Amino acid sequence: MKPAPRRRARRNAGSREKKETSPGGTTEPLPLESRGFQPRNSRSFQLELQIATRTHSARRTNSNLRDLRRDLKAAADPKRAKASLWFFKTGKGQYGEGDRFLGMTAAVLRRILLRYRDLRLSDIERLLCSPIHEHRSAGFEILVAQYERGNDAQRERIFRFYLRHTRCANNWDLVDASAPYIVGEHLKTRPRDLLDRLAGSTLLWERRIAIVSTLMLIKSGQIEDTFRIAEKLLSDPHDLIHKAVGWALRETGKVSPDALLGFLQKHYAQIPRTALRYAIERFPAAQRKQILAGKFQRKAAHT
Repeated sequence: MKPAPRRRARRNAGSREKKETSPGGTTEPLPLESRGFQPRNSRSFQLELQIATRTHSARRTNSNLRDLRRDLKAAADPKRAKASLWFFKTGKGQYGEGDRFLGMTAAVLRRILLRYRDLRLSDIERLLCSPIHEHRSAGFEILVAQYERGNDAQRERIFRFYLRHTRCANNWDLVDASAPYIVGEHLKTRPRDLLDRLAGSTLLWERRIAIVSTLMLIKSGQIEDTFRIAEKLLSDPHDLIHKAVGWALRETGKVSPDALLGFLQKHYAQIPRTALRYAIERFPAAQRKQILAGKFQRKAAHT
C-alpha cells in the first residue's frame, strides 16, 4: 500500500493541533469549562450517577482512607497520567507546576468515591493536602457530596472547612467541580461580600473561586453578583481568570441577554479578548462579529 501523500499528512497534523486534546489523546470536552455549567442535578450528571450507583449498589460504604488510596492507585492509567502533565500545565513556571497524577477519568473517580462518601473531614483534609491531583479531586468530590446531603449545621461546617483549604484547589478543574456547589450554593441565602474578598485575593485560585461560585447564583436568576465580580476581575493578568469571567458572563445571557450586552458595551475597552469571545459564544455569528468590532444592538435576536 502506498503511503499517504506528505501534503495530506501535514494538513491532518495541522488540524489536530487546533483541537484541544484531553488526557489520553482524545478530543473529549473538559468537565465544565468546554461544555458549560452542568449542575449536579442536571440530567446528564444524574444519569452518570445512576449508572455508577447501580454498578456499586451491592457494596457498603467505606470510611477507610487507606482503602480509598489503594482503590485510586489500582485504577491508575500511566498513559493518561503522562498526558495530564501537559494538559494541566505542570511545567516549570506554569500554573500547575509540580502536580502529580495517577491518571483517570472523572467518571472512574466518581464510581470509586461512591463507597467513600462518608469519609471523615480529617481524612478529607489529608486528601486535599496530597501532592497527587486525583487525591485532591477525590477530597473535593466527597466534600461536595457531604455538603449536598448535610443539614444546615453540617453545611456551615463544610463551607468553613472549604474556605480554609482554598489553596488545595490549585487547578481549574478542582475549583470548577467544587466552588459552585459549596460556596455558590451556600451564598444563595447569605451576604455575598465574601466573593469580593476572594476576587481581591493574590491567590489565582481564590479569584477563580469568586467568579465561578456565581454560576450557582445565575441558576437562581441572580446575575448582578456575576457582573460585579467580573468587573473587579477585568484587569486580572491571568488567562484562567479571563476564561472564567467569560464563561460566567455567557451564562448570564441565559437570564438576560440585554443585561449581558449592556455589561459588554460598558466595559468593551477593558474586557480581555478571551473573556469577550467566551461571553458571546451563544449569540448568532453575525452579531458576534459586530460585538467583537465594538458595535452593539441591544435588542438583537439571541439564541
